[in-house]
Amino acid sequence: MPLLETRGLNKHFGGLHVTADVNLALDEGEIHCLIGPNGAGKSTLFRLILGEYSPSSGHIVFADEDITALKPFQRIRRGMSVKFQVPGIFKALSVRQNLEIAMQHSYPPATLGREIDELLQFLKLTAEAGQLAGNLSHGQKQWLEIGMAISLKPRLLLLDEPTAGMSPEETHATGDMVKSLNAQGVTVLAVEHDMNFVRQVAQRVTVLHLGRVFAQGTIDEIVADERIAAIYLGQAHA
Repeated sequence: MPLLETRGLNKHFGGLHVTADVNLALDEGEIHCLIGPNGAGKSTLFRLILGEYSPSSGHIVFADEDITALKPFQRIRRGMSVKFQVPGIFKALSVRQNLEIAMQHSYPPATLGREIDELLQFLKLTAEAGQLAGNLSHGQKQWLEIGMAISLKPRLLLLDEPTAGMSPEETHATGDMVKSLNAQGVTVLAVEHDMNFVRQVAQRVTVLHLGRVFAQGTIDEIVADERIAAIYLGQAHA
């Protein structure tokens, strides 16, 4: 059984059909990237999966449970975690304090400090542990929020454009982090525009266009599909 599955998922905003009959299956242990031009419905699908939006029709199944009606916090308790495009960190607190807040209910006090140290090392933020989070570089802020998301030890990590605004070096380092997390058993669904990142991490890719699943396959299959190039050039039609 897939870890995550959407079945006939639809979302209307008034007369606008943003998500149209989306069937998506995410296998446990894979890194799956969701791509598509602006307006394709990627962010709406993401928020439907997380529970921020309720679907107009269709179902969402996670770990063999229908979670369509569950609130976001209930989905998180079942093993989902999310990192949004704009970092939601506590800028006036230190990097370490941010991680303490995220991790304090998941680890006993006796081991919390060691767990934070290990996560800081993984995030390449050990030297910045005492700095105010608001003083980090853009890429470091993104890494800190990834750390806060994975501190919950999720089965499924949702990443909304995790490399937006990053340098090529930071983007590659983020890809290495994602692959390392995946090797530790975390399933990843990432919405992303940066095709270098997608090439680096994706085991499967889904292309959305006008709210519908337009194509699925490996990154090589997707890149070789001339119809997809036409979508990004604005030449394709539903």
